[in-house]
Amino acid sequence: MAREVVYLHDVDPRPNYMSTWERFKHREVHWLVEMLAEMLGVFLYVYAGLGPTAALIVGNLTAESGIGSLYTIGFAYAIGIVLAITLCSAASGGHFSPGVTITLALFKGFPKAKAVRYIVAQILGSYLTCLVVYVQWKDLLVAAEEVLNAKGLYNTLMFTNLGPAGVFALYVSPGTNLHRALLNEFVTDFMLGLAICGVMDPTNHFIPPMVAPWIIGFTYSVAIWGYAPTAIAANTARDVGGRLMALTIWGKQAAGGPYAAIAALTNIPATALAFIVYDLFLGSGTRTLTPYHVDFLRARVQYQQDNGLPPQLRPDGLKSGENSLSNGAEKHIGDMPGVERRPTVRNHV
Repeated sequence: MAREVVYLHDVDPRPNYMSTWERFKHREVHWLVEMLAEMLGVFLYVYAGLGPTAALIVGNLTAESGIGSLYTIGFAYAIGIVLAITLCSAASGGHFSPGVTITLALFKGFPKAKAVRYIVAQILGSYLTCLVVYVQWKDLLVAAEEVLNAKGLYNTLMFTNLGPAGVFALYVSPGTNLHRALLNEFVTDFMLGLAICGVMDPTNHFIPPMVAPWIIGFTYSVAIWGYAPTAIAANTARDVGGRLMALTIWGKQAAGGPYAAIAALTNIPATALAFIVYDLFLGSGTRTLTPYHVDFLRARVQYQQDNGLPPQLRPDGLKSGENSLSNGAEKHIGDMPGVERRPTVRNHV
């Protein structure tokens, strides 16, 4: 039996001005709401990670031990991703990465014009977040720059992953082999892409929707803990926004050289390949949706229908009825026309 639809305003009445705003928001400026959600999602995950990154780099340069580590950075990014997904994805779908947006536009029918808006919002969110964190950390960052100047290492380390600019823009250590950096980036981003595919699969009974943010977050942590020392970006928005901010503060010397292209672009084909591999070999359209995902997707469809938003799913496939998973009926291969039903053998322990 299908669950009754209960709206928030049924149990928590909204003031008249909020009801008016919500009608206007959904019908007139929903595109702006989606962009703001993408910006805020990127803000949450980048803001969470930049602080510990600044602590580690500044602490190493100023010889203040114990104020940062690679482990705190990984955990911080994980929590930031969880916050981004749980707080913002209901409004925009929760892309927060141009690689994800472009892949969905290529293979999942995501509207091209909306994809452009999302990418602009994601990069802008990263850029503004980096500026905010720079202001918050400016005194300590300037102190770290002074240490580099005093030791004669400014030109050597300032615009590397060990220097203050490396808090925001992504660089490699001097002498790093860029071919290996490219391989490191591609394989790591491919792993992240597979994790995203797995949590997006509504037939994956191991990953209910409420667990998905944590899996994505801690997969990102694994990438940081294991492969950030070699250099990874993992997200075009994080890289391009941070690099534009570094160019704003320090000028052209913060550009990053040839590695900038690797950091900005590699995650896009890696994510696309992950989606292709998952769809071809790991996913299947003949599997049944989990009960959790049925409820989750029905809520999305109901929200889109009630507010006149463009449908992103096929509503008929989620309707209650004889084909519904929620009415307790099960369909077996033996129930299909032309297929002989074999006796069921039950094992009892």
